[in-house]
Amino acid sequence: MDANFLKDGEVLEEFFEDKKIIQNVGLYRFTSDSILLSRFARAKYGDNVADFCAGSGVVGFHFLCLNKVVKQLTLFEMQESLSDMSRRTAELNGFDCRALCCKIQDIGREYDDKFSLILCNPPYERGGFENEIYEKAVCRKEITLTLAEIADAAAKKLKFGGRLAIINRADRTAELIFTLKSRRLEPKRMQFVCGAAGAKPYLVMVEAVKGGKEGVEVLPSAING
Repeated sequence: MDANFLKDGEVLEEFFEDKKIIQNVGLYRFTSDSILLSRFARAKYGDNVADFCAGSGVVGFHFLCLNKVVKQLTLFEMQESLSDMSRRTAELNGFDCRALCCKIQDIGREYDDKFSLILCNPPYERGGFENEIYEKAVCRKEITLTLAEIADAAAKKLKFGGRLAIINRADRTAELIFTLKSRRLEPKRMQFVCGAAGAKPYLVMVEAVKGGKEGVEVLPSAING
């Protein structure tokens, strides 16, 4: 590996078998939420996949490793430092994907009706970012992007029948379902996440289909402990 491949503050971490991902110890680093979502989402042969709020790319990359049938992967991330890390991680592991640095709200019209699957581990905390590093805060809190804006973008960029797999706080379940349904993104699968068996759920994952019929399958809770 070139000595200049890693930049100041960066390290290599294992995330799937022999695959490694670049992380910056001073910036936002991926958590178990990302792995949970990549396992919850289901692939179909020839899927054209987008990863919204991609960060350093772990959701998309892990999903790619789990599902060899994926045709294309495009990562959308607004922070240049994180987008650059994802580009270099793809190069390191030989992943065939594109990493685009832009806000979700600003994704171009050339991507309308393009994707069969969108993955999204968004910022889902409310409130300000007092006493936090801004670059970390925007990954966790709805400062530059809201749930409604994510749903708007997904509704435009998904093909008819395409799926959105998204994770959020369990206490925002009603808001999440309403927001999706109001954009004709019909929830079809839902799974809560608990820290231990019998514990109160703290996360929810939803797969919604653009133009889908009503009816949702509620899966047994996932245990993340």
